[in-house]
Amino acid sequence: MAAVALRSCRRGLSHILSNRGLAALSSQHLEGVRRHKSTVQYASRPDLPKLAYRRVKGKSPGVVFLPGYGSNMNGQKAEALEEFCRSLGHSYLRFDYTGHGASEGVLSEGTIGTWKKDVLYVLDELVEGPQIMVGSSIGGWFMLLAAIARPEKTAALVGISTAADLIVTSFNSLPLETRKEFEEKGAWTMPSKHSEEGLYKFSMDFLREAENHCVLQSPIPITCPVRLIHGLKDEDVPWHISMQVAERILSNDVDVILRRHGQHRMSERDDIKLMVYTIDDLIDKLTTLV
Repeated sequence: MAAVALRSCRRGLSHILSNRGLAALSSQHLEGVRRHKSTVQYASRPDLPKLAYRRVKGKSPGVVFLPGYGSNMNGQKAEALEEFCRSLGHSYLRFDYTGHGASEGVLSEGTIGTWKKDVLYVLDELVEGPQIMVGSSIGGWFMLLAAIARPEKTAALVGISTAADLIVTSFNSLPLETRKEFEEKGAWTMPSKHSEEGLYKFSMDFLREAENHCVLQSPIPITCPVRLIHGLKDEDVPWHISMQVAERILSNDVDVILRRHGQHRMSERDDIKLMVYTIDDLIDKLTTLV
């Protein structure tokens, strides 16, 4: 069982954010000013939709950002990470899954397996060497699946509000009669303030396919450093999921960092500073070991 270090981050972070490179993330950067924004590129794949991505070339280990469901690569966390990696000279890649953002495809036709393949393609074809994968929400689930499938391309993991298995466990936790009603309708609708329609709709086929990718029923064969950041006020993904992930990961280097006032998106300035500090610390740890 993984050793879990639980750190409560209630204090301000300004006093620890004096590490190399962190000064580059000024308040202007965190508020969205981007002087050297990367350009959108498209990866063509045989018989599969094109993937849109933005890439910054640089040193290893690189950083890859995996956004949440229905989100895209242009969020605050993704852009702040680009500025940070550029300031340190490390490579960075952010991208949109099939059916998301600027990528081709239809969101409603995607599956957990579809988006897992997207992440594996990025690791296999668009980046070089081991990467620090940063997964937000369902992106945290994808980073675990990718780390299991590509251990040689995984240097470390940082989960933000990690939603491992969430869609499946949420449905299975419904009363039996309620589940039967949705099964008869052929789809499950759940309210969400992150969707323009105010809800997410998942077909029964989507749920059955997702069951094939669940990771929390058994030990998770991941041995690299893992950091899991979660807000105690997250109303979308319970923070105890990060604790479950930490308990099941085989790595001996696992930290769970709980933000007392943190919400699901973790996009407040101090949330982003914490994410960047955590990655900076991992880069320092990994490069020191080389």
